[in-house]
Amino acid sequence: MTAPTSAHAVRSESPIRILIVGCGIIGKHHAIVTTRHPDFAVTSLLDPKPEATSQVADAVVAEGGSRPVVYGSLAEALRDGEFDLAAICTPSGMHIDQAEECLAAGVHVVVEKPLDVSVRRGVEFARKVAAAEERGQVVSVISQHRLDPASQVVRKALDEHQLGTITSAVATMAWYRSQQYYDSGDWRGTWALDGGGAVMNQGVHTVDLLRWFLGRPAEIFAHTAQLSHERIEIEDTATATIRFESGALAVLHCTTGAYPGLTARLQVHGSLGSAIIDNDELRYLHAGDGVVADNLRSAAVRGNQAEAAVKELDDEFSGSRNDPDTFVKGHLRQYDDIATAIKNGTRPLVDVREALLSLALVRALYVSATLGQPVIFDDILEGKYDDVQAVVPGRPGGQGAHQS
Repeated sequence: MTAPTSAHAVRSESPIRILIVGCGIIGKHHAIVTTRHPDFAVTSLLDPKPEATSQVADAVVAEGGSRPVVYGSLAEALRDGEFDLAAICTPSGMHIDQAEECLAAGVHVVVEKPLDVSVRRGVEFARKVAAAEERGQVVSVISQHRLDPASQVVRKALDEHQLGTITSAVATMAWYRSQQYYDSGDWRGTWALDGGGAVMNQGVHTVDLLRWFLGRPAEIFAHTAQLSHERIEIEDTATATIRFESGALAVLHCTTGAYPGLTARLQVHGSLGSAIIDNDELRYLHAGDGVVADNLRSAAVRGNQAEAAVKELDDEFSGSRNDPDTFVKGHLRQYDDIATAIKNGTRPLVDVREALLSLALVRALYVSATLGQPVIFDDILEGKYDDVQAVVPGRPGGQGAHQS
């Protein structure tokens, strides 16, 4: 892959200059992460709210960076700005529109999760990205938990068939979001800009890891509900069973109504071993021997072995990370991968194709819950259900909300 031919081509001896598009909570986070990363420099900010850009600019300066230039529109930034990469950190329903503008201008693009709210748009966008990649552009979607040391250990065990035949998985995200959270922005809890609720917004990382570990889904059967919040269109609770092409079966559970908020947990089980990730940490790993007696070893013993494996891998990932904050470290790891892709002309770990499959799995869940029947995964990608409007049953006595 050759370097971009636009004016935004990266000079190998210089930091990769970034435009932050959207200066809300996640935009500020990206600004802090990339200011701390030695391969990046935040040079430009974009948000319609001056107070938002001011807060992010202050954060960049506090982290030791130069004060970024602020732009009033994406068109202005793409015309006049000096940056190599745009980080799209706006509401989910705006992601692809803005990413397409950036691609057309010749810059690299990072999209905060999820890819977008529409699978149909995602399929079309993937075609445009393929053409942009031929021009040397890099496009990645944030899915930082793939790069967690725990996730890397489990993926390595799966790649080496240390767990044997994968039979099943259990994925649960039991979080809590207050009513005030949903009331804090007009876009929150809407189909158009949030694209969904507990699954799309909060649970998409868990969904992505489940799919990354078990492969391509084949069939989904799901239920959704709105049980603990008001004035939202989307679900705060969802369950699903998933059959994968390998034959493995999985159970998925996501909720933002689990007070006071617990953890995200993923269990993967096979004929030779099992792994458990809880709160992004590897809690249990038994892999490779298949001896019945050994299968009865205590979790503590296997847990110690798992911790050693994670520490060894974490040392390999240490690189630029000098902050104990787990959320920051997770994004730093993905920006390591993005920097490598841009400088070496390689494909990032989480490209648009990967993000599209995870988005399609979320959409399949919503379609199944709406129709009350199993849904074939490939039918989602092929557009069979594009016209289905998602419906989430409300609390007893209330009414569900249709997707717009």
